[in-house]
Amino acid sequence: MEQSHTDMYGNWGKILRINLTNSEVREQTVPAEQYRKFIGGSGLASKILFDETDANTDPLGPENVLTFMAGPLTGTTAPLSGRHAVAALSPLTDVWGEADSGGSWGHFLKKAGWDGIAVSGCAKKPVYIYVDNSNVSIQSAEHLWGKDTFETDAALKEELGDENTCVSCIGQAGENLVRFANVLNDGIHARVAGRCGLGAVRGSKKLKAIVVKGDQRVTAYDTERLRNVSKVLAGILKETTKNYQDYGTSNQVEAVEYLGDLPIKNWIKGSWKEGAAKVNGMRMAETILTGRYGCKNCLVRCGRVVHIKEGPYRSIECGGVEYESIGSLGSMLLIDDLNAVQHMNEVCNRYGMDTISAGSVIAFAVEAAERGMLPKYLEYVLDWNRPDVVIRLLHEIAQQKGLGELLAGGSRRAAEHIGQGSIDFAVQCKGLDFPAHDPRALVSLGLGYATSNRGACHVANLSHVVEKGLTVPEIGFPEKLDRFSHERKGVLVARMQNLMALFDAMKLCKFTIIGGGVTNILELFNSVTGYEMSIEQFVETGERIYNLKRLFNVRRGVDRSRDVLPKRALEATEEGGAEGSVPQLDIMLDEYYEERGWTPNGIPRKDTLDRLGLGAEGNGIAVG
Repeated sequence: MEQSHTDMYGNWGKILRINLTNSEVREQTVPAEQYRKFIGGSGLASKILFDETDANTDPLGPENVLTFMAGPLTGTTAPLSGRHAVAALSPLTDVWGEADSGGSWGHFLKKAGWDGIAVSGCAKKPVYIYVDNSNVSIQSAEHLWGKDTFETDAALKEELGDENTCVSCIGQAGENLVRFANVLNDGIHARVAGRCGLGAVRGSKKLKAIVVKGDQRVTAYDTERLRNVSKVLAGILKETTKNYQDYGTSNQVEAVEYLGDLPIKNWIKGSWKEGAAKVNGMRMAETILTGRYGCKNCLVRCGRVVHIKEGPYRSIECGGVEYESIGSLGSMLLIDDLNAVQHMNEVCNRYGMDTISAGSVIAFAVEAAERGMLPKYLEYVLDWNRPDVVIRLLHEIAQQKGLGELLAGGSRRAAEHIGQGSIDFAVQCKGLDFPAHDPRALVSLGLGYATSNRGACHVANLSHVVEKGLTVPEIGFPEKLDRFSHERKGVLVARMQNLMALFDAMKLCKFTIIGGGVTNILELFNSVTGYEMSIEQFVETGERIYNLKRLFNVRRGVDRSRDVLPKRALEATEEGGAEGSVPQLDIMLDEYYEERGWTPNGIPRKDTLDRLGLGAEGNGIAVG
């Protein structure tokens, strides 16, 4: 089937709207203007959520809107385009919540004839949604409630009798409203929309799964042009991502540790050389690796297939642990047993629980116990390098039992409950725990974490890759920047955030920035959509999207007072590759606000929003 919307390429011009309270299913036409302004993915999701939630919306209430959005590149032959966004008001941070997932689910959603799904309301009993092209139904999931994500994926494929379906689902962590529960797709080859607790939003709506199947053709504006630029990008990426092809994302563990960029012992230590050598991608390849896999249209195939055949962590053959999870479940807790870290990763994936926040909140708890702040919970010993204790805590968190009940709210809420100054070592921004990169090693990350719309997030700006050597001349950075210098970092972060907002709207893997170049990426976008944007128009579109998400947060009470870093991130380490360095946030923040056209208090100015076509959205929120 060909795309039916006149003059619409890369998008269908419609999304699926489902209200679980009354089981209403309907098609919503999206005006062409909205696609030009917000593109798709989390860009279009930001418009939906801004319009349909407000300052009083409860993240776990029926009024929260949970969106699953593809982009114009999803479902086409564009390389590295097999991604989709999940977005809602976050129950972990109480502000903008966004997560990104690869695999094949977004691809099949798009092939089913939909640009996205927006779910509101709350079912009385557990349900799943089945999308088979234009045929959409809401089915009982009572028999699936209580199953983990791997079991749910297998059960639905057996029930529907079709291996060509793709399942997005939650595990018991989402059902139990763990505030950092995630959403998993592609079964044992897990791809995860991991951050911000959007699995808990699904759990609150009693939405166990969404199954998609589609066979429609997504048409590009100029297929020959798309083929040509895809070939150019593929050639570049084949060379620039070789380490990721050979060893997955965990190839970088030792290099990151050398820079002082690896989180170690709840961000206390600056060096862990011997441990890093035991939990990296090379060690995985030598011991438990059995294969590799990738997302749709991916030539990198960074996914690892692993199998632990014997010992206490014996497991099924499934997806291997990624770099971020090694940082959070390994070095953060001083655990250097790769098999143990892999097992903990599988436990999190089965429960549907963000590995970054899980490892972070457990590291926080170990330090709190070490400081004598958790006497009522000490029925077992909390200590570093204790995988047995971490595994027990993962089960308790997912089930909201014992100490897990406190930790299931995330490190900020746990610190607020414990008091005694523990917030100083809860390493998070706006409630979202730090990913596995240290802003003391690459100072622009500090500004990026403080100002990211979803909380601490490195992929919302990727400014640190410029500090590591990437050049982006199209946005004014033709040379590598000193990673410890604060000069021009406010400008760098703002412009890279705009660029990454485009990736999140197009649904393009961010590996393509590694040597792919903005010019080639824009050519890819224009060949699919036919928009023929210039570099300036393209980047301004990203700026528009980023500002709308900021407006969403300002309405929820965000200003300069919440664009801050935790105390631990401002304490220099005494060893390692970042010894003595701390990010000077205020210096960078002033420059950042000026570059953005925001007030010194972090509020978008009216003239800025008018320039971006967001005057109506900023009414009553913007200043000046």
